[in-house]
Amino acid sequence: MENKNRCTWCEKDDLYRNYHDNEWGQPIYDDQILFEFLILETFQAGLSWYMVLAKRENFRKAFANFDYKIVANYTEEKIQELLLDAGIIRNQLKVRAAVSNAIAFIKVQEEFGSFSDYIWKFTGGKPIDNSPKSLKDVPASTPLSDAISKDLKKRGFKFVGTTVVYAHMQATGMVNDHIENCLTRE
Repeated sequence: MENKNRCTWCEKDDLYRNYHDNEWGQPIYDDQILFEFLILETFQAGLSWYMVLAKRENFRKAFANFDYKIVANYTEEKIQELLLDAGIIRNQLKVRAAVSNAIAFIKVQEEFGSFSDYIWKFTGGKPIDNSPKSLKDVPASTPLSDAISKDLKKRGFKFVGTTVVYAHMQATGMVNDHIENCLTRE
């Protein structure tokens, strides 16, 4: 497997390669995992995905293994505790957004039955395969990520600009942006 082609962005080290080979672009319909990627992507806004991925285990501890029901009830005391946690990205706006996004996530579940049902309705429940030939063919956002971003913001989500939403779509397999000759396409 090591001699096969991968998307070039993941060749930095084994952390990236393992994420690419085993997670990135795999369709996810589980609400807890969708919430995990939503939180991770919002913390990534303006930073590198590698930095977030390297701190993923710390984020799991800080955010109750991404249990949105627990995170939605984080108190001011807990928020202040997280802002002192050097293991995560200590951005006050992003920490507070994680809590408000958990609340908004639950409201979406109440309205649609699950967050998965809500988010996947934008693609008709199936991944969009873009079949890019190279990384230069992979967009940072699309009209669809624009529309999802707008709808999420209307529902009270924060740090969900179109680029963050598109990265979430890629991570959760709503779009398949693995390049044409990538081993994941075999």
